[in-house]
Amino acid sequence: MAREPRLAAGRARALGLPTRGTTNPNRLRRVDRWAVGTPLVVDALRAAADPLVVDLGYGATPVTTVEMAARLRAVRADVRVLGLELDADRVAAGKAAADPPRLEFRRGGFELAGARPVLLRAFNVLRQYTEEQALEAWTTMLGRLAPGGVLVEGTCDEIGRRCSWVALSADGPLTFTLACLPADLESPGDLAERLPKALIHRNVDGERVHALLGELDACWATAAPYAPFGPRARWVEAVRLLAARGWPVLDTRRRWRLGELTVPWTSVSP
Repeated sequence: MAREPRLAAGRARALGLPTRGTTNPNRLRRVDRWAVGTPLVVDALRAAADPLVVDLGYGATPVTTVEMAARLRAVRADVRVLGLELDADRVAAGKAAADPPRLEFRRGGFELAGARPVLLRAFNVLRQYTEEQALEAWTTMLGRLAPGGVLVEGTCDEIGRRCSWVALSADGPLTFTLACLPADLESPGDLAERLPKALIHRNVDGERVHALLGELDACWATAAPYAPFGPRARWVEAVRLLAARGWPVLDTRRRWRLGELTVPWTSVSP
């Protein structure tokens, strides 16, 4: 019988297992765009004495970490970004692209190589773990944040058109976001395949996230008359209808037009 993956990864004390490492330019643009437009993240960065950000498990190339650093500088010009990977070759590739001290790369896992970031992005790193191990990793990562820090943990497809993530503070999960290119969807339920580990096995009858996706699909169908105006307009109308049905949808139409939908974590928690 195959053994379950463990969080510990040998004597180096880096916690975790290597990811597949698939990386494409702009793969994480949607979560970055959300971060620079969301008060939770913006306020944390601006209030930090040391604006350190960690990108955990950036993959085979450092391109998404480099992009993240450039985007976050629109919020705070002196932001420092640290990319962490378990694979030594990936760390070497990152160092070749680095611009220290504002952009650095090291070997590390869930323990964050001793860093105490105000923002931690961990994307596509937990899918290979069990749900229980993913929750353990949440706890480990949250314990490494600087005071007032934010963890953004999620999943996306290979080109970043279908994404979802959870925003967490030291107190636990706060919000859940779906983000997509509406033109890439037959229906919003297509996003179920990219739910984060904490939710992907909960997309079944009786679970809140299943109810959310089902209701959003129904709203998408009702919004069909908006299809001639384009998929983006149809998405916005579907989200508006969802809110009208009593779901606690956050943000405004400006964010919805970006293909986003954010709700409190309590709306989807298992």
